[in-house]
Amino acid sequence: MAKNAAPIRIGVGGWTYEPWRGAFYPDGLAQKRELEFASGKLTAIEINGTYYGSQKPESFAKWHAETPDGFVFALKGPRFATNRRVLAEAGESIERFFNSGVTELKEKLGPVNWQFMATKKFDPADFEGFLKLLPKSVGGHAIRHAVEVRHDSFRDPEFIALARAHGVAVIYAGDSEFPEIADVTAPFVYARIMGTSEDHPLGYAPAALDRWADCAKAWAKGETPAALKDKLVAAPAEKTPREVFLFVISGFKVRNPAAAMALIERV
Repeated sequence: MAKNAAPIRIGVGGWTYEPWRGAFYPDGLAQKRELEFASGKLTAIEINGTYYGSQKPESFAKWHAETPDGFVFALKGPRFATNRRVLAEAGESIERFFNSGVTELKEKLGPVNWQFMATKKFDPADFEGFLKLLPKSVGGHAIRHAVEVRHDSFRDPEFIALARAHGVAVIYAGDSEFPEIADVTAPFVYARIMGTSEDHPLGYAPAALDRWADCAKAWAKGETPAALKDKLVAAPAEKTPREVFLFVISGFKVRNPAAAMALIERV
């Protein structure tokens, strides 16, 4: 890690995926040890199951216990909060999510990704209503929030200003069909890259891995990555080191752990 740079955490979405057995997980590894194995090779994992429904407090505590010191989980916020016509009415769903035991992850609790459907358009008043519902802390644990917006109407300086005012990160959706918004709006950066291919043993060509590693290192130093300057919607953020979360998601999923490990080697 470069001097005067914040930590860079890199991983994948989830850890239970049958095609990873034999490709990422060694043959014969017990399924109950897959998280232990994955967390020894990666530095973060995004939990997708929380998007679809509540998990038990015991599960969060178990995941904390099975992973090494310094490992971090990002969580997908529940779809019941984001897939609604009036976002400002999501308070009950948000509260239920944070009362479900997520703080059992303790110091391994990373940012929460609030993902919106591609049909959800930017309505400044309603979106601000939603951001005001997001708690800064729960049970003494600081909570960090990120929003994954998927409609072109969010390419709006007013959206960037709102996110910055609330300290919420705008997720960068790299190599995807969704709007790529590179503006940094929080004390951390959250990126999801979705372009892995069967054609490359490491999911990406070496040059593409180098490019994403360079982006992560630039973000960690507080800089706008040179490759993404044309993806800015508003003026660049103040230059200050920021913790980076980068997840290799979607694409040719079998290769995602290999791509994540290759990126970890590069940063």
